[in-house]
Amino acid sequence: MTRRVVFRGGMVLDVLGGEVAQADVVVEGERIVGVGIGLDGDEAVECEGGLLVPGFIDCHTHVCIAQTRLDPFGLPRSVRPLSAVPVLRTLLRLGVTTVRDAWGADAGVRMAVERGWIEGPQVLLSLRQVGTTGAIGDLWAPRTGPLDFFDDPSMPDPIFDGPDAARAVVRRMVRAGADWIKVTATGSLAIGKGLEDVELTFDELAALVDEAARRGGRRVMVHAHGARAVELAARAGAASIEHGTYLDEAAVDAMAANNTWYVPTLSVTQSDPQQVPHGAPEAHRESMRLAIDAGVQIAMGTDNPVRPHTEVLWELNHLSAAGLGDTGALRAATIDAARLLGLADDRGELAVGKRADLVLLDGTDLDCTSLDGRIRRVFRNGTEVER
Repeated sequence: MTRRVVFRGGMVLDVLGGEVAQADVVVEGERIVGVGIGLDGDEAVECEGGLLVPGFIDCHTHVCIAQTRLDPFGLPRSVRPLSAVPVLRTLLRLGVTTVRDAWGADAGVRMAVERGWIEGPQVLLSLRQVGTTGAIGDLWAPRTGPLDFFDDPSMPDPIFDGPDAARAVVRRMVRAGADWIKVTATGSLAIGKGLEDVELTFDELAALVDEAARRGGRRVMVHAHGARAVELAARAGAASIEHGTYLDEAAVDAMAANNTWYVPTLSVTQSDPQQVPHGAPEAHRESMRLAIDAGVQIAMGTDNPVRPHTEVLWELNHLSAAGLGDTGALRAATIDAARLLGLADDRGELAVGKRADLVLLDGTDLDCTSLDGRIRRVFRNGTEVER
């Protein structure tokens, strides 16, 4: 018989209303079955002096490339998925209970978490970042021609040109287990060029979006830094823009009009400003201001795989400082992230019927400047995470 566990004596964050109030939360199995005052259960988790918040959701991470990006051609193939093991454990201990991997993890990583072989947040996959010839996912060298450090049938060829080939690349990714389709529309801050390029046509992007929707209602996330690529992607029906470092009013207006989400990954420019092109940190904050003013929906994502992932909760601090405030940042990392991922009926808030992903913080304020140091206990699917 499933036991009822009551989390009692603490404060609870209502992420929809932004209010903090005293309440008990009752969990039975993997689900929340009660939220209110004076509730009881078969056993208790004492929360006095603490704040219960939903498990955090990272909509843009890379759980497998913290090590392999350092020497992609000199390491055994098994290093890539195995490198996810400590990363996933770290994320879970920091209260991250769901992630969308933005390329690098294959279906085996998701399976390993689902079957309990390794600890970690639930993993949604994009497998690889697809793109046109010459895009950042098109690895090529003058001496050797095409290169592929994956060299792995579970990570299919990501390159396409034209609408028909765009449909084919979606089919390849779905066949290999992709939950999302990620496409690159501009160059990368890491290489410092092509940031204002537009690497796809409207017809190519529209074909990706349409084919993904035909395949079980999947959606498309678009890596784009420059405003014109962002505007094009929004008009083509992309679900989310990743990064969006150099937005303008036309870009954010297109995003707002087409219900395109913004996953700004501010950690990329704000945590290590000396590692990105001059002016990028300031431009990124201005892009946030424009997006907020235009009413663009914002969800949390980090894209910060180097440390590895120990600074994930600093993204909330960056979101707060860039205009969302602490309440808005916590919402972006919980219910709004769940909405982007199509999971809001299942998680993202402490409400009856939702999955029992809970984080107990020390203290009852919403200050996001030191969340990583405030985590007292973490529960995923109603089960406590060893810390």
